[in-house]
Amino acid sequence: MIQYEDILLEPVLSEKANLLREEGKYVFRVAQSANKTQIKEAVRRLFNVHPIACTVMVVGGKPKRQRYRRGYTSTWKKAIIKLPKDEKIAIFEGV
Repeated sequence: MIQYEDILLEPVLSEKANLLREEGKYVFRVAQSANKTQIKEAVRRLFNVHPIACTVMVVGGKPKRQRYRRGYTSTWKKAIIKLPKDEKIAIFEGV
C-alpha cells in the first residue's frame, strides 16, 4: 500500500496557485499512480482537514533544448484540493 507521504510529493508555489489559495484551493504535485480518493485521504490525514473536492490533471512536458539536443521536461500530475471556508493548511499560511 502507498504511504500518505508518498502520495503528496510537494506543494506547487506559483502565482496561479497563490490566487487559488485565496479561494480555499490548494495545489500539490502528486504521485503518478495516485487517484482522487487516495489524494483526498492523504490530505485529510496529513493536514487534519476535510477536503470537499479534488481535481486531478496531468501536466505534459514542455519542449526544451540544451545546445544542439532537443528534449522535454518530465510529465507530472497535479491535484487541486478544495477545502471548506473555515479550514486552512497551516504550512501554506506561513504559521
